[in-house]
Amino acid sequence: MLIDDHALVREVVCEALDVEPDMIVVGDASNGATGILHCKTEQPDVVLLEGNIPDESVTETVQAIRSASPNARILVGSMRDDPALVRQLLDCGVRGCLNKSASRNDLVSSIRAVCADDFRIVLHVSVEALTYIATTANYPETLTRRELEILTLVSKAMSNRQISRRLTIAEGTVKRHLGAIFTKLGARSRLEAVNKAVSIGLIARGG
Repeated sequence: MLIDDHALVREVVCEALDVEPDMIVVGDASNGATGILHCKTEQPDVVLLEGNIPDESVTETVQAIRSASPNARILVGSMRDDPALVRQLLDCGVRGCLNKSASRNDLVSSIRAVCADDFRIVLHVSVEALTYIATTANYPETLTRRELEILTLVSKAMSNRQISRRLTIAEGTVKRHLGAIFTKLGARSRLEAVNKAVSIGLIARGG
C-alpha cells in the first residue's frame, strides 16, 4: 500500500514495484485518511507512507495504520531528514525510514528486509540522524515541540516571565512545561536540563 500526496511519485513507485516478481501493489492513496481505509480493507504486508503530507501528522497516521492493519510493516519516506522525527517514528513502531534520495534498489531491498523477519529495522538516513537515535536511546520520552521551544529559550538565560511573554503563554504554564522537561531528562535544574539536551542534540548551545 502506497500513501503519498504526489500523483507522479505514486505512479513511478507503483510501476517500479509491480515489476518485482514477489511484490504486488494492492492500492494507493493521496492522503492518510484514505490510506487508512485501504489498509483496513486490504491488510497489506507493507505500507509506504510519505512523511510530509500537508496538514497531516505522520505519527498520528502511523498509529492509525497500526490500529487498522496491525501486521503491516510501515516504511516512512521523506525529503526531510529530521533526526528527532526519525526517533519519534521508530518509537511509534515504524519498521523503516528512508530519505527520498534512496534509490529504487534501496526501496526494494528495504521492503524485502522488513518482510524477512519481525525484528529488522531499515534506516536510509543521515549519519546525524543515526547518531541522534543512538545518543537518545536512554531518553525514551521525546520532548514536545513546545518543550523544546521553552528549553531553547532557557538556554538563552531567559527567565520564566520573559519566556511567557515571548511565547504569549502564562508563567504558570512555563513552569509546568519545565517540570515535564526535568522529569523526561532526569534533570534537577535548568542548567542541567540544558546541558543534557545539548549533549544529546535536542538543542544547540545558547539556542
